[in-house]
Amino acid sequence: MSTTATSKNQRAVSAGGLTAIVDYAVSSHARAVAVLIVTALLAFLPGFFQIPPTDRDEARFAQASKQMLETGEYVDIHFQDEVRYKKPVGIYWLQVGVVKTASALGVRDAQTTIWLYRIPSLLGAIGAVLMTYWAALAFVSRRAAVLAGLMMATSILLGVEARLAKTDAVLLLTTTAAMGALARAYLADRRAVPSSGWALPAIFWTALGIGMLIKGPLIVMFVALAILAVGIADRSVKWLWALKPIPGVIWFCVLVLPWFLAIMGRAGNAFLAESVGQDLLSKIISVQEAHGAPPGYYLLLFWLTFWPGATLGLMALPGIWNARHEKGAKFLLAWIVPAWILLELVITKLPHYVLPLYPAIAILIAGVVDTRVLARQPWLVRGTGTWFFMPMLLGVGLVIASIVFSRQLGLLAWPFFVASMIFGLWAWRLYAADGAEYSLMRGFVAALLLSFGTYAFILPSLSTAFPSAAVAQMLREANCKNPVLAAAGYHEPSLVFLVGTDTKLVDGSDAADFLRAGGCRFALVEKGNERAFLRRAEQIGLRYSAPQRFDGYNYSAGRAISIGVYQAAENAP
Repeated sequence: MSTTATSKNQRAVSAGGLTAIVDYAVSSHARAVAVLIVTALLAFLPGFFQIPPTDRDEARFAQASKQMLETGEYVDIHFQDEVRYKKPVGIYWLQVGVVKTASALGVRDAQTTIWLYRIPSLLGAIGAVLMTYWAALAFVSRRAAVLAGLMMATSILLGVEARLAKTDAVLLLTTTAAMGALARAYLADRRAVPSSGWALPAIFWTALGIGMLIKGPLIVMFVALAILAVGIADRSVKWLWALKPIPGVIWFCVLVLPWFLAIMGRAGNAFLAESVGQDLLSKIISVQEAHGAPPGYYLLLFWLTFWPGATLGLMALPGIWNARHEKGAKFLLAWIVPAWILLELVITKLPHYVLPLYPAIAILIAGVVDTRVLARQPWLVRGTGTWFFMPMLLGVGLVIASIVFSRQLGLLAWPFFVASMIFGLWAWRLYAADGAEYSLMRGFVAALLLSFGTYAFILPSLSTAFPSAAVAQMLREANCKNPVLAAAGYHEPSLVFLVGTDTKLVDGSDAADFLRAGGCRFALVEKGNERAFLRRAEQIGLRYSAPQRFDGYNYSAGRAISIGVYQAAENAP
């Protein structure tokens, strides 16, 4: 047998092995769900348990939930003594439920175990993958629906959100469920989407209510814009009656109003002023926390955040355009386009804001792949090189980060990065010979390998990026009971979460006064505050031990930091 023939046979075996997974999945809904769950777990679990609390949003959410557990106050939301009204209570209740269950089962130090607070996000991300599959079945074949679910499971952005104890993965789950039900109501005249009585209204209004409790009116915005766009295109929204709006609105109010009335009774207008005025409306007209960006930001980031599925985005566009008048494509475009335009115009931008639109994009791309109408222009086909260049650039960049921040080569991650590049190279170079589905499957494998190397090995090793974890470990090993800390300069929420709610966030002078009071007290002083600390210590005659030093990098502030942890001399070892 010739070398060329052998190479072709090997390539066919490789490609056939991957597509055999899809063949297995499409043989039944149960198998499709099993394949999607396994893929999602392979994508989301690496690093889930090892990565310390991240700043700032994750630690803020987790700390507010921890305070609910400490105080038994489940209506009001606080971060230390400050109210936290930017988001409704839903995600906090979910996190509290998980941690209370873990405590009851005997998990040690459950309240400061960050991965427990991440479980709602993990379940939300897995649920969003399954909801993408379910929603896709209203538009495309089961094979394409599986591909759409796999695109979501391996996408970079959802992989990030699945590992963060905040709202966005759960919001994605509720939004996809609501839009899937809405789509079925819209497409009810197609034989493939039968009417189901109360099932669709129950899914739609329940998802809408839970989404409202998770992140406020954002889910309503996504749904309303899609309805408006379809209504303008069709000049009718009579199909909405299939969702039984009168009892549905009543059920929505039953889900949402009790807590909103309770918090309004507790806080008055303060909740609306912060959640709607300061958090929502101010993001539209001004930059918050240095997160401003011009229009086009999300379009540029899409090629990274939705990789590896995004690689086929441009080639799928002509097929999507040609199908734009079909009911299914029309609905999916109504799901994406109005909300995308609005989010591009909003002044404050964060990558995850467009995440609820990605399931619709995945379904559109999967439908074009399934019908084999991808554009074949050479300049578009060259774009498949991102299957190789993305893991190459990210892998090399992460190894460099490991060398710079942890003085380690990250050798354990290298085999995964190299294997990811190999699969990405196959996906790119064999695209013309094997076609889009084979290459997309190789892209999925490349993404899983990249995820494993990144989250299981590189990020947990970046100890200098997580100084809060080092300080918390030092306090656990202190030679006194119930240590308390005052932090001057370094005020990251992860420190409060790991060290304790009673951690004082002060300046250098106040840190010296705090230490003077005696007892099992420590003062964490960032280098920029040390002069004030030492000056005040001299004024009050404070004797202190030589500090333990931690040098690291505060990625939230974007700068290197040097921290000294002081203890009064009479309490020092």
